[in-house]
Amino acid sequence: MTGANGGVGSIAISLLSKLGYRVVASTGRPAEADYLRSLGAAEIIDRAELAEPGRPLGAERWAGAVDSVGSHTLANVLAQTAYGGVVAACDPAQGMGLPTSVAPFILRSVTLAGIDSVRAPQSLRVEAWSRLARDLDPGKLATATREVALEEVPATVALLLEGKVQGRTVVRID
Repeated sequence: MTGANGGVGSIAISLLSKLGYRVVASTGRPAEADYLRSLGAAEIIDRAELAEPGRPLGAERWAGAVDSVGSHTLANVLAQTAYGGVVAACDPAQGMGLPTSVAPFILRSVTLAGIDSVRAPQSLRVEAWSRLARDLDPGKLATATREVALEEVPATVALLLEGKVQGRTVVRID
């Protein structure tokens, strides 16, 4: 899981670990490793391992991945994904570009799956919400959720842009 400390990362770690996957969390905030472990991460790595330009194909390191960073990080994850692996990508925080080659796709049969929550059909949304209701631990969701008042949004956005917001943030409108 790249971008592990954010909302997508926090929820994905919780879900994947509950489903029996060994989750490796990539973060730029290693001081928050205990938080990530409490959600189910088995291992924490520094995002610097994936953030710089890499080779088109690297040692097979991941069976699959969830990426919420994009750019060089996504390219490195793809290059290190094992034969037949799937990488789900959303929210390209590092950038919209994908500086890679076709090597992972044609030499390892890696699949890059884009995650779209905007145009997904209602039936898919209902299925996703049903799975979340069944598979997401409410206690872990609470741990990964911070609520702010509407007037706190500007300060929270500033913290978000500085990479200082942990988990997901819900805006309370009174």
